[in-house]
Amino acid sequence: MTTVRGCEFPDELLYDVDNNIWYRENDDDTITVGMTAVASAMAGQIVAITPKRAGRKVQPGRSCATVESGKWVGPAKLLSGGEVVEVNDVISATPGLANSAPYGDGWLMKIRVEGWDSIKPQLTEGRQITGAYEAKMQADGFDGCDS
Repeated sequence: MTTVRGCEFPDELLYDVDNNIWYRENDDDTITVGMTAVASAMAGQIVAITPKRAGRKVQPGRSCATVESGKWVGPAKLLSGGEVVEVNDVISATPGLANSAPYGDGWLMKIRVEGWDSIKPQLTEGRQITGAYEAKMQADGFDGCDS
């Protein structure tokens, strides 16, 4: 586990730093995606998550879900495009899991990514995340997850 300014990043995941999204490769050619600890900390207590439904397409750089907290409403954007094959119904019913378990029960969905071989090199591996997230937190004026 890598920690940057009190925010944890599991080493086995891949990260889209710009969009604060993590990716996990699954054995069935799908990818599980979720919001990072940074995303949930910046948003504050998350009160609603409305993901795209299974069977829908997500366009690259577009929203896969709408996230609402007490101080923010906005999209969870994916670098990748593809078809939503499964939605985490638990996160819709208990959106606070995005804050308390962003890498566990707080995942958003599983997608079948189009062009994964070209998307994967654009992501940052967990063991190499420190520099990228230090720079992003600095640019965003975000002191960290413990603040």
